Amino acid sequence: MDAAEKSWLETLKRYFGFTSFRPLQREIIGATLAGKDVFALLPTGGGKSLCFQLPALLRPGLTVVVSPLIALMKDQVDALQAAGVGATFLNSTLATGESRQRLRGLHQGGYRLLYAAPERLMLPGFLADLQSWTVNLIAVDEAHCISEWGHDFRPEYRQLSELRGLFPKVPMMALTATATERVRADIIKLLKLREPGCFVASFNRPNLAYRVVAKAKPSAQVLEFLRERPRESGIIYCQSRKSAEGLAARLAQHGIAAKPYHAGLPAEEREENQELFLRDEARVICATIAFGMGINKPNVRFVLHYDLPKNIEGYYQETGRAGRDGLPGECVLLFSAGDVVKQQRFIEEKSPEEQIIAREQLRRIVHYAESSGCRRAELLRYFGETFPPANCGGCDNCLSPRPTFDGTLAAQKLLSCVYRIRQKSHFNVGLNHVVEVLTGAETEKIRNWGHAKLSTYGIGREHSRAEWQAIGRELARLGYLRQSPGKFTTLEVTEEGFAALRERKKIVLTQPMAAPPSAPEKMPRAGAISCDEELFERLRRLRKALADERLVPAYIIFSDVALRQMARYYPANDEEFSRISGVGEKKLAEFGATFLSEIAAHLRANPRQIFADDSFQPQGRRF
Repeated sequence: MDAAEKSWLETLKRYFGFTSFRPLQREIIGATLAGKDVFALLPTGGGKSLCFQLPALLRPGLTVVVSPLIALMKDQVDALQAAGVGATFLNSTLATGESRQRLRGLHQGGYRLLYAAPERLMLPGFLADLQSWTVNLIAVDEAHCISEWGHDFRPEYRQLSELRGLFPKVPMMALTATATERVRADIIKLLKLREPGCFVASFNRPNLAYRVVAKAKPSAQVLEFLRERPRESGIIYCQSRKSAEGLAARLAQHGIAAKPYHAGLPAEEREENQELFLRDEARVICATIAFGMGINKPNVRFVLHYDLPKNIEGYYQETGRAGRDGLPGECVLLFSAGDVVKQQRFIEEKSPEEQIIAREQLRRIVHYAESSGCRRAELLRYFGETFPPANCGGCDNCLSPRPTFDGTLAAQKLLSCVYRIRQKSHFNVGLNHVVEVLTGAETEKIRNWGHAKLSTYGIGREHSRAEWQAIGRELARLGYLRQSPGKFTTLEVTEEGFAALRERKKIVLTQPMAAPPSAPEKMPRAGAISCDEELFERLRRLRKALADERLVPAYIIFSDVALRQMARYYPANDEEFSRISGVGEKKLAEFGATFLSEIAAHLRANPRQIFADDSFQPQGRRF
């Protein structure tokens, strides 16, 4: 280890309480300190923030962080200040006097990090101020927002393309948790990054379990799910503001501390609900899919999608809000064909160009929901990453594979129907029309096009329309059918499909999902830390009291990981306490004696537990 890296690690431990880096953090920090532009793609919970926070402490000057999320700015600044770092933010929530005070501090060099929204940053007067300060790095967080192909495009981000001309000598860093190859190229081009160091971490989150559940009585399903997890905090994503508010109200009626969160609420109510969630006063937030939460709460134990997300990028980022602390998290998606129809209607309201993108995105998320393959592998494949294991051990399809059946006859009927329609009419049709022909429907189109005379008309009455829809989508996933893009998605038989027809090839299909009789059981996941659960709860109460005194979320004091380590290793002095993850100099001085006293009091009344499993080693050292 050279002197520079030793200095990095000393600063990391002093301020953040860690003794080692996560994957790619060391390389990104090195490139940044060398003055290079950087593009960094790290998964949610992968430690993106440290990539610019540590360099900000290792050299003089100001690091400017561009963030679209007001709540996230405050969250990160609170955490930095708790660690003893000079940081501030400027946004529309501040009173004029408070803004002036912070600007004075910036002019006097009193801060190492400044967080600002893009629209604030690009104001002419503010840019003039920036040019008078010693800016050593501009970090653009949530950088996918600059690309129209990103899942959360924001027009105000486009102005950031001017920064390179205004600050030609200042290195830039673009960070995102989710971006396809196309979006990555867009980010680099639009921000005018110069020969950037590109760092792409694995998208795999081994501590997260993925499950798709057939949507039957969703309110009852959610209620039972929550009752099985009485002490866990989570986010439920809904498609509409109405459903978010309605679900939160129903949960509250059943004694669950739930609050809604969406763009239509008054700003004060939205902020209050989020603050209640961050401080563990509200256990559940019901939020609209369209509205980004922008929170840094590490102890979210589950993310449940009440409705179908619009695309895989959004789904991946939203599920990524579970288990940011590395402890186990659950990601559950309630799925029904009716939700697909709803999304298709929303897409029809978009411009023709937007519809092309949206339909392809919808097709991919439906493919994910209905697939019988490994969920983890499906997600990673979307982002261009291969997941080698045959069984991930952490999704429903790997742990409880759905039954399969000989679908040869059904496949022959459907493929033949697609072919006969094309042969008679000389044009392709969509899956809905094919299903109507198979089930013998009497529609205007069938009459006008003469499709009741086809040999395949009415030969599929043994299956319901919903079943045929599922069969058709699976045949498309298996490569026997090709779906055309565009407003009116049509089907055609592929070469592989024709070969299956000619050779009467056996085709194995998967039984559709059925609604479970009860709430799904928890899956064992990576990241679990066995500990004295009674002491853990006692330390949680202490942490909550200290956080409330300081008007900050509990995790600003210590993470659940830190509390579980304390409840596993029972530190008895400052030296042992300093080995706990996240204990830096300031937190040791401020909270060490209080937590050590609480641990000692617990041990006076309870026997010390011994944990034989090797689920965790604090800072690489045993007590």
